[in-house]
Amino acid sequence: MIAPMHIHVSTVDVPAAKRSRAVAYLVVSFVASTLAAPLFAATFQASPDLRAKADAWVLDQFATKSSVPLIVQLPEQADLSRAAEIADKTERGRFVYETLRKHADASQGELRRWLSERGVTHRPFWIANMVLVQADAATADALSKRSDVKRLSANPTVQLQRPADDVSTTTLRKAAEATNATAAAETGVTRIRANELWALGFTGQNIVIGGQDTGYQWDHPALKGKYRGWNGATANHNYNWHDAIHTGGGPLCGANAIAPCDDGSHGTHTMGTMVGDDGAGNQIGVAPGAKWIGCRNMDQGNGTPATYAECFQWFIAPTDLAGNNPDPSKAPHVINNSWGCPVSEGCTNVNVLKTVVENVQAAGILVVVSAGNAGSRCSSVDDPAAIYDASFTVAATYGVSSTDLLAGFSSRGPVTVDGSGRMKPDIAAPGKDVRSSVPTSGYDLKSGTSMAGPHVAGAAALLMSAYPSLKGNPDAIKRALKRTAVRRTDTANCGSPLTTVPNNAYGWGRIDVKAAYDGAPGATLNVDQSTPTQRYDGGTDGLLIARYLAGFTGSALIGDALSVNAAITDATEVIARLNAILPALDIDGDGQVRFATDGLLVLRYLLGLRGDSLVGDAVANGAARSSAPDIAAYIELLMP
Repeated sequence: MIAPMHIHVSTVDVPAAKRSRAVAYLVVSFVASTLAAPLFAATFQASPDLRAKADAWVLDQFATKSSVPLIVQLPEQADLSRAAEIADKTERGRFVYETLRKHADASQGELRRWLSERGVTHRPFWIANMVLVQADAATADALSKRSDVKRLSANPTVQLQRPADDVSTTTLRKAAEATNATAAAETGVTRIRANELWALGFTGQNIVIGGQDTGYQWDHPALKGKYRGWNGATANHNYNWHDAIHTGGGPLCGANAIAPCDDGSHGTHTMGTMVGDDGAGNQIGVAPGAKWIGCRNMDQGNGTPATYAECFQWFIAPTDLAGNNPDPSKAPHVINNSWGCPVSEGCTNVNVLKTVVENVQAAGILVVVSAGNAGSRCSSVDDPAAIYDASFTVAATYGVSSTDLLAGFSSRGPVTVDGSGRMKPDIAAPGKDVRSSVPTSGYDLKSGTSMAGPHVAGAAALLMSAYPSLKGNPDAIKRALKRTAVRRTDTANCGSPLTTVPNNAYGWGRIDVKAAYDGAPGATLNVDQSTPTQRYDGGTDGLLIARYLAGFTGSALIGDALSVNAAITDATEVIARLNAILPALDIDGDGQVRFATDGLLVLRYLLGLRGDSLVGDAVANGAARSSAPDIAAYIELLMP
């Protein structure tokens, strides 16, 4: 028998003129490997080292295939702790990009050389310290024995998950309804009160929203004027579009598309909810004044951890169409992610994208992720990237109708797949029968948490346009939207007391972007702006807040109530600071800010009181927040 032919081509730093030949070689290698699979399956047996370091999916694939795509995770990740100290978003993003790039180049060098010398196809990443490798069993086994390899993670092809009632299109009735222009803002847009911010002059101007999805019809009438690559006369897709699909791609878009293209309609629909407005009555977007850029992470609805990571990497430092000259100053402010990577489809290492998402947030970019459509069972938020603490995870409500009830398909927490018990989702938004843009230049109704997430991304854009200080501070945006959300409890909160907010059904509730605008976004209880060692203190901040709400001014306000390292020491400046955060001091949510309730609650909490000692005789009758857990959770949002 003639041995099967294996042709390995390294695509690292291959000149553009040679890429097409490299792709051809890869196709030959893939075909040869596939033909050899039956013989290989009969002989494969994983070594102890390989079993210890490889995901179950990787081992399963080797049982039937001679070549498997896997993600080589290296042991040490870059230290980005300084990023949080950088206030300017562009500088923060540049620091993260340069730090990640330098760390990857330094730590991956020996591994890259080893792969290249052996002719192994690989693609290095810097968004996290990892390398995508097309490995045969011998290569995988050799990798498992290397000290600079921590894990051989799965890179499965994952199909976009939709709710059971949203297979491809809605009913004929809904389709007919969807084609009619509404001549008004869509119900989901008004439900979260985005139109009220428009009336104040805040439409998302000077904000860039990123989306990674099935792609986008960039010249859709509702999207074209919002695309950053369109100047009103010509299109420039450099730095505004990236295609992470390098082989296949289907008949509509192909691979390495040089202009935005959508072969699944899902992406165009999500972007419409974020920014869409055709100027002729189709006011489908939450932030119509924002600009958008996009990355295709799915091939006809099928993505991989590597394509998801590639899009995230591009967003930190967008490049030209050739993949060169990365520029962090062109990064978006928020990214919408209406996709998941379920364990059932091979994402057996649920932390495969954890560092990736954390590093995107470190760059000052808000990562919005749909919770998933596996509800209503508890702990159904179980897919990357929805499970991560750094992700702002969004549930879906029936918010376009007359109710804010949780949609039956919306996934719920707590997160158990990683053993964390983390409460998820974080927030909720309209996600049922959402009308938005679809190819080709049409409109349709879709349902899913995929439709809820874009409402949140758009809301974040509105807040940043109104409060530019929030740019590059994703944690502050999250806190603002959480503490001003419309409180929602559920009949089965999956481990949370039924009256408690946040909970594992709605998170903090359904977003209300006007309330977030009114609620002093960015407010903290660090009144005198002291250093981190004395940032929140009952004898200083708590006393200042209580005295202020009791009507004290001047020296009576600040006397013996300032930290030794306070940055604000003048009574006038302290009052100005307290006035700025006043809307956030409605601790019990009764619509008023008073000493006998809110002031006492803050003071007690900062002095260490909890339970009944915290809330006893300090909560107004009929207040929205009355239990000790509710009060404590709210106060903690003011203590970043």
